[in-house]
Amino acid sequence: MTTLLISDLHLQPATPELTDGFLRWLAERASGAEALYILGDFFEAWIGDDLLDLGTADPTGTAELASRVAAALKTLAEAGTAIYLMHGNRDFLLGERFATAAGARLLPDPSVVTLGGRPVLLMHGDSLCTRDEAYMAFRRQARDPQWQAQVLGMPIAERLQLAKQLRDQSGEANSNKAEDIMDVTPDEVVEALRAHGVETLIHGHTHRPAVHELDLNGTPARRYVLGDWQPDKGWEIVVEDGGAPRLREFALS
Repeated sequence: MTTLLISDLHLQPATPELTDGFLRWLAERASGAEALYILGDFFEAWIGDDLLDLGTADPTGTAELASRVAAALKTLAEAGTAIYLMHGNRDFLLGERFATAAGARLLPDPSVVTLGGRPVLLMHGDSLCTRDEAYMAFRRQARDPQWQAQVLGMPIAERLQLAKQLRDQSGEANSNKAEDIMDVTPDEVVEALRAHGVETLIHGHTHRPAVHELDLNGTPARRYVLGDWQPDKGWEIVVEDGGAPRLREFALS
């Protein structure tokens, strides 16, 4: 059986070609897979599951897009594919209502799962970027249940404005940061592998697809980094029974 892992699609109304490409990928590639793991930043922004109530009345178009995507995922799930959703730094307010609509289960970050007969650590990846102190401070706030409850209690219009403000601030801040600060901290990767007793890590977030060979006190280990999707291409990791993960780039158009 085949397991597929993806991340960082950043689905949004502004990139309809990407959404269409993803839906084709679901129907043509993910169909028949044993499991599909989506490791965060599935949506460019998510202000709460009650967004789905707006439908076509949502001025951003995100509600209509999300309903379409959820329906496609539900079709895949009903055909027998187990679907798992992990929060990213863009869609950390995804909740049980959306997961249910999509036929998916929310997956904690981090999680250890069995892939290809081996234990594998799955993460979104942002928690590994500890050199970015400003972002780590925001991450602690954004994962605070009290802060989330406060945000979800705001009117939808205010949440939409907050989401835009946070995206603008993030883009401005990242443009002034050194490249290595926004990448993972190597010692943090080693510590994560040791803490969970595994030799394989799969994550996204950094948009730097690669396979990194590591050494854990003489024991070989690997870190697989998923790439971010574009309107014309996507990235996946494929795991077959008994086989090692394979990172793959493919055309969407």
